[in-house]
Amino acid sequence: MAAFSSPCSSDELYAYLSRCRPDLCIIEGREEDVEAEGDEEEFVVIEASGTVQPSNLYIPPTYPVSTLCSFSASPLISSQLCVELPPRTVGHTWQLVYSTSHHGASLKSLYRKLSGTESPVLIVIKDALDQVFGAFLSHPLRPSETFYGTGETFLFMLHPRFKCFRWTGENSFFIKGDWDSFAIGGGSGHFGLWVDEALYLGRSRPCHTFNNCCLSETDDFRVMELEVWTFS
Repeated sequence: MAAFSSPCSSDELYAYLSRCRPDLCIIEGREEDVEAEGDEEEFVVIEASGTVQPSNLYIPPTYPVSTLCSFSASPLISSQLCVELPPRTVGHTWQLVYSTSHHGASLKSLYRKLSGTESPVLIVIKDALDQVFGAFLSHPLRPSETFYGTGETFLFMLHPRFKCFRWTGENSFFIKGDWDSFAIGGGSGHFGLWVDEALYLGRSRPCHTFNNCCLSETDDFRVMELEVWTFS
C-alpha cells in the first residue's frame, strides 16, 4: 500500500481511498462552522457490510499487558460493550487500575486501589476455560453492610459470545462488598456474579436482579485473570 510522505489533507485522503479502496463507501461529514484555523471536514468510512463505527465510542487501549488483551482490545468486542455503557462514560478515558497479573490476587488490595475514586467500574474476568465475562458497576467496589448501586449496573458476557444482562427492576441487589468476597446481583439465594477474597474462585448463577444466565460455562469457575477499569 502506498504511504503518504507527509500529513495529507482530507481531499487527498478522499482521492486516495476512492482510487485504492473502491470497496469502501465514503460519506462526507456535515459542514460546520470552525473556529480553529486548519480544521477540515471529516469522513466516515463504511466497510462493505455497511456498519458504521460510531465516532464517539472509546476503544480500550492495548497497552495493558495481560491475558485479557486479545479480548479487551478487540475493536468488535470493545465497540459492542461501549454501546451498552451509560452516557456518562462517553468521552472518558479507560484506566486500568487493578490487574491480578500486575498487583497480585487480593480483594483487600482491590478495595485499596478503588478507595480514592467515585468512577463507575468495569470488571473483566477470564476463567480457566477461556470464557470472558464481567460486570459494569455504577459505583466503585467497596466493603459494605448492604447492597448498594443503581440500575446502571449490569452483567455481561464477552467471549465466546457477547450478551448483556440489565436490571429487571425486581430487586435492588446490585453490588455487595465483603472482606471475604464480593457479589453482583442476587435473589433466591443466588448471586449473578460472586468472587472470593483471593480473586481465584468464582460462581455465577441466574438471579432476579438481572435475569441472567450463568456467565461462565460452569456455575463454579477459577479466575485466571481479573482486570478492573475506571473512567477518568
